[in-house]
Amino acid sequence: MSVFASNGCYFSSLLAESGCADHCFGTAQADPPRPWLELKQVHSARVIPAEQWQPGIEADGIATSVADTRLAVKTADCVPLLLLDPVRRAAAAVHAGWRGAAKGIAMGAVRLLGERFDSRPEDLLAALGPAIGECCYEVGPEVAVQFRDWFPERNDLDRRTHIDLRRALERQLVAAGLEAEHIDLAEVCTCCGGAQFHSWRRDGAAAGRMFSVIALRKAG
Repeated sequence: MSVFASNGCYFSSLLAESGCADHCFGTAQADPPRPWLELKQVHSARVIPAEQWQPGIEADGIATSVADTRLAVKTADCVPLLLLDPVRRAAAAVHAGWRGAAKGIAMGAVRLLGERFDSRPEDLLAALGPAIGECCYEVGPEVAVQFRDWFPERNDLDRRTHIDLRRALERQLVAAGLEAEHIDLAEVCTCCGGAQFHSWRRDGAAAGRMFSVIALRKAG
């Protein structure tokens, strides 16, 4: 992810160059413009269309084809994933913690875009924002073993080890049919990246939350 703006947001060049959506991966200093549709995130693999949204709905991803509908997810080490279909003009925002990632939430989001908006995986653009990196994400075997589908080459998932959540999600997106060159990753760690990020692993219950937002622009 190549651009950092002075308002405290990270931007994906892939999404920005499409010209059909506005987006922001928030940081501790960012204040993306509201209002937006926000979910009660429960570390699931559930992704819903925006038409089903209501205050307090439990899900970890939301999608729309309606312009100016701002979709938001909040994170503090988990991975914010923004998806964009510039052809059929649809978008999704996804919160992927380890449970959602292990359950294939990225594939579920691609599937929903296809079922609901006729999006084709080969048209989709995906950006994964700042999140805890493999450097800092040490987990026990009870977590690591759940990533065998995404890291079949590893022989250390039955013990305490480090997991790269963004790489797991990237592999899901490729398995779902996205082109590798259509996936943008922010190679920064929220845990050791300093005060510009909130981090649950670093700060515990005192950690704040960062909001990542995407909204389709009106056509024409």
